[in-house]
Amino acid sequence: MSSVRVHLTTPPLGPDARRARFGYGDPCPGHEGLAGPATGAWEGRTLDEVAAQDPQAIRLWLTDPEYAPPGGGESVTALIARTGAHLASLAPGTHHAVVGQAVVRAVVVAALELPPAAFWRLDVRPGTVTSLSGRAGRWNLLLGRTPDADADPAAAAADSDR
Repeated sequence: MSSVRVHLTTPPLGPDARRARFGYGDPCPGHEGLAGPATGAWEGRTLDEVAAQDPQAIRLWLTDPEYAPPGGGESVTALIARTGAHLASLAPGTHHAVVGQAVVRAVVVAALELPPAAFWRLDVRPGTVTSLSGRAGRWNLLLGRTPDADADPAAAAADSDR
C-alpha cells in the first residue's frame, strides 16, 4: 500500500480576526471533504453576537461534540467524521489544501483517533502547515511547520525523512 502525505495550510489572520464571523462551510476545491464546518443559523454572525442572543447554545457547542448549531449546523463529531472519511479516501501521493483551523483540528482528531472532546483542546496557529503522512488507519503527524519550510531544501529533506 502506497503512502499518502497531506499538507494542511491555515491562512494567516488579518487584523480583523477578532471580529471574525462564523463561516459558511468554506469550500476546499479538490478536497470537498475538507470544507469548513457548516454553522447553520450562526453563519455570518460573530461569536459575541451569537453568545449575546443564545449563551446556552455557545456553551453546548464548546462542550458537547454532538451539539450542532441550529438551522442545519454541523456538530464537531460530524465534522471529525467527514474530514476523517476524506482523509481515508485520499489516493497515494502528496495532497495540499488551504483550510480553516477547525478543519485542521478535526483532521488531527480523526487521524490520531482521539476522542471528539480533544477537538477544542488543540490550538492551530494561523499561517502554519500541519502535515500528516501514512495511510488510512496509521497516520503520523508533523505540527506547526511554517509555509516557508517548503522553500527551504534542508527543511524539505527533514520532512521527507519522517
